[in-house]
Amino acid sequence: MDHAGRLRRLRSGLEENDLDLLLVTHLPNIHYLCGFTGSAAVLLVGDHGSDNTGSVLFTDGRYRTQAKAEIKGANVKQVKIVIASKSPLMAAAEWLAGQGRSSKPGTLAPTWVGIEAEAITAGMRDRLASALKGGFGRATGGGARLSSGSGKIRLRSAPPLVERARMVKDAAEILRIRRAVELGAGLFRIAREKIRPGVREVEVAAAMEYEARCAGAEGMSFPTILAAGKRSAIVHGRASGARIPRRGFVVCDFGVILAGYCSDRTRTVHVGRPSGEARGLYEAVLEAQQAAIAEVRPGVTAAEVDSAARRVLGKRKLARYFTHSTGHGLGLEIHELPRLAAGQAQKLEPGMVVTIEPGAYVAGKWGVRIEDVVVVTSSGCEVLTATEKELVVI
Repeated sequence: MDHAGRLRRLRSGLEENDLDLLLVTHLPNIHYLCGFTGSAAVLLVGDHGSDNTGSVLFTDGRYRTQAKAEIKGANVKQVKIVIASKSPLMAAAEWLAGQGRSSKPGTLAPTWVGIEAEAITAGMRDRLASALKGGFGRATGGGARLSSGSGKIRLRSAPPLVERARMVKDAAEILRIRRAVELGAGLFRIAREKIRPGVREVEVAAAMEYEARCAGAEGMSFPTILAAGKRSAIVHGRASGARIPRRGFVVCDFGVILAGYCSDRTRTVHVGRPSGEARGLYEAVLEAQQAAIAEVRPGVTAAEVDSAARRVLGKRKLARYFTHSTGHGLGLEIHELPRLAAGQAQKLEPGMVVTIEPGAYVAGKWGVRIEDVVVVTSSGCEVLTATEKELVVI
């Protein structure tokens, strides 16, 4: 992983957005930039590598050894580690306040600090303002002025610079996702073995998750979704104590985390002999998924991929039963940019990794979803760990 390159490119992005520093509080973004995986940290990234505005990782004493090992492993020598006796955010705020006090009297140019607006709470903003001994006041030129000593520090909501960078995966990331998808795909075998009439949904999910751990997964990407019978119409029907009926669809949506990266897959099976209507529903969703996958290539917008799936379901008079987006990016998090949905103008680029997962859900009756992870290539896309998707009857 080229963490040093990521930091270097981010610094260029700061300059382009008239920012001197970026206060990174979203933990997956910190992981992406410097390799640190602890649960408490703030990373302050500067627009160049001087002692005053270089990158500083603030964390607490629990992570003293881990932080040093992970930063060293990421080969980001320009990141200084500060082990704080207080919260990382407050430690970072004090560091910023110190920068303000060290400014030369009469300095006109303020220090602009970007904050991750989507990852910082109102309470965190208030504590930050208090530590900097200033109020947010009215925004000036896109930011709120904060006075500290003789210098001036101004906070501004930054654009999602790190999230945008994370959309396009490098070769090492794609390899990790591929391996996670391969491990996750094997769990469907367990599901097929365990799904039987009378078995509780949670028993099937537990068997899948146990197998994942035994195979080396760090954890599940999300609580396993296993919804049978009428519950299959619940889009995110987490495994419950309900028993699998003698006849009906069973939606299995599962994923694992391996080497920090997520996988995501959905397969729908049918218990008992399916009716013609049930087969028709399944075939419609499968056709919609295949149409969306065929649309994935560089230059196509996220909305166009979504539209390809909806056109198929619309022809089958099922469009109103498709109640979510066609897919999403994934990587360090299970849901990342881009979002494949109506109105999304983001164009796909080689290296983007997205899910394709149309579905149809008839409340109180049944539901079907089929999902794969694909990577955008220079000429189209590749389905990671492609497997047969004909309707499995148990």
